[in-house]
Amino acid sequence: MIDRSLFGEEHVRRYRETDGEVGYIWNGAPILLLTTTGRSTGEPRTTPLIFGRDGDAYVLIASQGGAPEHPGWYRNLAKEPDVEVQVKAEHVRGRARTAVGEERERLWRRMAEIWPAYDQYATRTEREIPVVVIDPS
Repeated sequence: MIDRSLFGEEHVRRYRETDGEVGYIWNGAPILLLTTTGRSTGEPRTTPLIFGRDGDAYVLIASQGGAPEHPGWYRNLAKEPDVEVQVKAEHVRGRARTAVGEERERLWRRMAEIWPAYDQYATRTEREIPVVVIDPS
């Protein structure tokens, strides 16, 4: 059972005000805050997301629980791939890209070790769930 007591905007607020002291670990998984630029509004949008690392890069899964459409934060990246991530008190600028081929498969396996439900989410949707790599700039 997933503990949803810290979720969405409340998760972002608590993470920011405590530099991740509250919210960095959520249901046993590490969380970062991803800030994208809204594709329609041009306004910053921040989302708490499970993440992994691949060298210096941050790795995210655009699963949205296996929903039929990509999450809003991922659609924002298509228009503007320059982002900011916050991990605990550290803020890093980066550029997002979608992993393909062998890199995608390797990173998917790594992320499914962090959050095993990703494999289940993939069975709920017809779309290929994107694996996002954020390279620090």
